[in-house]
Amino acid sequence: MADVKMTKAMWFEEIKTIISPEVDHYEEMMEFLDTQIAQLAAKSEKAKERAAVKKAEGDELRAVVQAVLTEEAQTIDEITAQIEGEEVTKAKVTNRLTQLVKAGIAAKETVSVDKRKLAAYKLA
Repeated sequence: MADVKMTKAMWFEEIKTIISPEVDHYEEMMEFLDTQIAQLAAKSEKAKERAAVKKAEGDELRAVVQAVLTEEAQTIDEITAQIEGEEVTKAKVTNRLTQLVKAGIAAKETVSVDKRKLAAYKLA
């Protein structure tokens, strides 16, 4: 069985079970632990919201890749060649194309080029 990594919230919950009511400042300790757990939950929720917004917005490269797509299927190499910039790599373009396919903006198909089968993308 795989070991589960303990989160801070899990640690705080575990500490709450260990502390006995006879300890000095018991109520303050419990209040502190509850506050910490609530803060961690709020922080996690905010992070999820920011990630969702960022994912929905996409990035500049995805917009450029989408602009290059046409009704005619193009291979990844053809698409990459049309995009200028030092930071543009085939892997980054492939990643953005996969995002566009998952979003339903692009369609993926297989084409034969020089007796090789390659992935090609076009507007959906």
